[in-house]
Amino acid sequence: MSYSLVLPEIVMAVAGMAILILGVFRSGNPTRAAAWQAVATLVAVLLIMCAGAPDGPTVMFGGSFIVDGYSVFLKGLILAASAIAIIMSLGYIEREQMARFEFPVLILFATLGMMMMVSANDLISLYLGVELQSLALYVLAAFRRDSLRSTEAGLKYIVLGALSSGMLLYGASLLYGYAGTTSFAGLAEVLGAGPAPLQVVVGIVFLSAGLAFKVSAVPFHMWTPDVYEGAPTPVTAFFAAAPKLAAIGLFVRVMSGPLGALADDWRQIIVFIAIASMALGAFAAINQTNIKRLMAYSAIGNVGYALVGLAAGTQAGVQGVLIYMAIYLFMTLGTFACILCMRRNGRMVEGIAELAGLSRNHPMMAAALAIFMFSLAGIPPLAGFFGKLYVFLPVIEAKLYGLAVIGVLTSVVGAYYYLRIVKIMYFDEPGDAFDRPLEWELSAVLAGSGLLVLLFVVAPGLLLRLTGSAAAALFPG
Repeated sequence: MSYSLVLPEIVMAVAGMAILILGVFRSGNPTRAAAWQAVATLVAVLLIMCAGAPDGPTVMFGGSFIVDGYSVFLKGLILAASAIAIIMSLGYIEREQMARFEFPVLILFATLGMMMMVSANDLISLYLGVELQSLALYVLAAFRRDSLRSTEAGLKYIVLGALSSGMLLYGASLLYGYAGTTSFAGLAEVLGAGPAPLQVVVGIVFLSAGLAFKVSAVPFHMWTPDVYEGAPTPVTAFFAAAPKLAAIGLFVRVMSGPLGALADDWRQIIVFIAIASMALGAFAAINQTNIKRLMAYSAIGNVGYALVGLAAGTQAGVQGVLIYMAIYLFMTLGTFACILCMRRNGRMVEGIAELAGLSRNHPMMAAALAIFMFSLAGIPPLAGFFGKLYVFLPVIEAKLYGLAVIGVLTSVVGAYYYLRIVKIMYFDEPGDAFDRPLEWELSAVLAGSGLLVLLFVVAPGLLLRLTGSAAAALFPG
């Protein structure tokens, strides 16, 4: 057996352990050095993965691990998100006295779990990837040990995460009990042979519930606002980006692969989750005064839009999901870069009202945040508009008109709280100015994300080609 296709995962695991050991024996505070070593590892893994990508789907380890265009595309986004999250965190963890070298190491191991999730081709490897990611994320949520809010966020996350893991395992056990196999190919063969019995339907419900928790979809969203608000801001930025990509990627693979023949059975679940997530994300965010809690409800709503594409159950729908998540990644990271810049007298501020008059105090930062808010609201010609367009078109083709109409209506409602932030920045009386100058890391993320969101309309072809190839890998017929 050639291990070249799992070389990215091997390099990630070995590098994570090496950085951990170096940090233990290095004198002084090695956090910044460890962070840049972790970023170098992520970039190296991305290059190795792109150089060794196979021409077609390739399975390993008895069929439990698959490398195909779909997994390669998602891994690339996950690696980029993790590297950007580490770079964004550098100034914060030093200012807030969180500088411990374990921080980037935990992100590396969480990223390794995410890579396993999107390459999972078996219920057992699926669970291993989910738990490897989750264990690192639990620690990251409570990383600021002297903060009551951070400790509370970590505790809530681990308790509710344990519940979701139990539901995921129960659903997997029901599917295994009926099919007699845990492999996705075996499940697809058995479940596609006839109508689904009650045992399989119940198994799909519990499996979907466990996965819905990981993407923070309604009604399994209850942890999201508290964890987003309580966790350190760079951790919240990481939570909103990379783990969402991995969980949505796994959700799509499970529903399109082993459960693809039962689309009529699981589509009702996905439609309900999507509608509930879009509605809650739109209405619950209206009265929020903390910008991190607002972004938590925004994330819930955006997951609903992504699941709209999955509900179509077609290759075009999956491509729409991938386009949406790729655009969402840069909108979210750019927004959190702005949130990390919100400091007065060296102290982080998170109140939306604190943005009053920002356009006169920080015109470039206000312009960047306005671009991200307009894009999240789906205003053309920004990238967020095209993200929603590409998830709604396959749903209309699948004749799910009600779902498309509800999605558009909730998008209009959601635009209110995004545009309210723009109104506060540009029309309210200015308050005290935020600290200057901005750290170069945050300035780079703001500039890069802003340009990608603003100029996507000029050259969308590359993303369309990449997502088209990735989606085709799940529909080889």
